[in-house]
Amino acid sequence: MKTEGLRERSKARRREAILRAAYELFADHGFEAATIADIAAAAEVSPRTVTLYFPSKLELATSHFDALADRLGTALRDRPDGQTTLDALETWLRGETAHRSDLDDLHDRMLDLNPQLRAVTNARLAEVIQEGARILAEERGDAPDDFGPRMAAAAAAAVVSEVCHRMQESDIETAMAFLRAGVATLDAG
Repeated sequence: MKTEGLRERSKARRREAILRAAYELFADHGFEAATIADIAAAAEVSPRTVTLYFPSKLELATSHFDALADRLGTALRDRPDGQTTLDALETWLRGETAHRSDLDDLHDRMLDLNPQLRAVTNARLAEVIQEGARILAEERGDAPDDFGPRMAAAAAAAVVSEVCHRMQESDIETAMAFLRAGVATLDAG
């Protein structure tokens, strides 16, 4: 039993070392310029090990964000009974802020310096937010393609994109007040 735990911890450390090495290289030299061999050397593993963990450079570049987006999707889908979609979003944002690490900062720096990767992550975020729009529409009794939920989803995508890259308590407060006010205007209209 202890061996299995040790093996899993070793895999997690190796995976993080690969991510960290890749993000540093992508930030310093650009996504296109960095090779799997460069990443392997920086992470002190073989190129084969890199591709066993991440089959492509793009999967490597987006895996950290994909995990974040998956956590958001799960938070929206699996929220407790009685919790609104906006409450679930706020809880998720606060949880992400509490667990932010230097790898998150490195990931943000990599995205800032590689606009093509930022575009890929924004597209992934839009998918999750559209799922949120469907959940919000269901919660409100609206059709999934109604204007209100689509508008709320667009606002949520912009807010989450900003807050995910600058997670501070005051930003979350402002973002949630903005979203709640926007949804309230839908109710009034």
